[in-house]
Amino acid sequence: MRPGLDGHGGGHGGRGDAGCEGRAVGESGAHGQGGTGGEGACEEDRAAGRPQKSRLEIKVQDEKAVQVWDGTHGWKVRPYLNRNEVEPYTAAEAKSAAAAAELDGPLVDFERKGTKVELAGTEVVEGRNTYRLKLTLKGGEQRNLWIDAATFLEAKIDGDPRRMDGRMRKVAVFYRDFKPVGGLQFPHTMETVVESVKGSHKMTIQAIKVKPPLDDSLFAKPQLGSGKLVAK
Repeated sequence: MRPGLDGHGGGHGGRGDAGCEGRAVGESGAHGQGGTGGEGACEEDRAAGRPQKSRLEIKVQDEKAVQVWDGTHGWKVRPYLNRNEVEPYTAAEAKSAAAAAELDGPLVDFERKGTKVELAGTEVVEGRNTYRLKLTLKGGEQRNLWIDAATFLEAKIDGDPRRMDGRMRKVAVFYRDFKPVGGLQFPHTMETVVESVKGSHKMTIQAIKVKPPLDDSLFAKPQLGSGKLVAK
């Protein structure tokens, strides 16, 4: 048995075969600074489909920001920055999107994806014994993934480093509150923590749909009408 790999199923660590069958997943929820849902809180809708497509909508007050990845190209609209135009992803954003847009999670069919997985040790994460796996992606990027030793669900993963105060800082994403949806286990709370930065961002998932009907236009370049997003 390969610790941390055998027993790990579809979705975000879910034990089930449906992870390799679903064409799409839809999520809706809310997040805010420090996970309080107070100041800075906003609503989010996310959709993912094959092959490696994603769409993220974030509503802040009465404005909606959108990020779209069609598997090859990405676009964004950021009205909260007074940028009411469709902008292409930067090279760094495209690289990050290509690595992050895995519908099944990083361990499902990892060999087919060209990912190398090594057992780097065992650690305690939030009171849980975990296996720390070192992932080397097809493009050479590396990140750590912590798998709960008891449930084989994901407990934590390295996020993309962020440049703050003139230097790059490590980012960690914690997965909690797993619940079954469509035969898979999905985390309903995700918290992002940046190294040496006070506070965090917590995402609380309110609803998840497996195999929802998603039109391909959702993953196309966003269209603007009168300077605002055209509703999908």
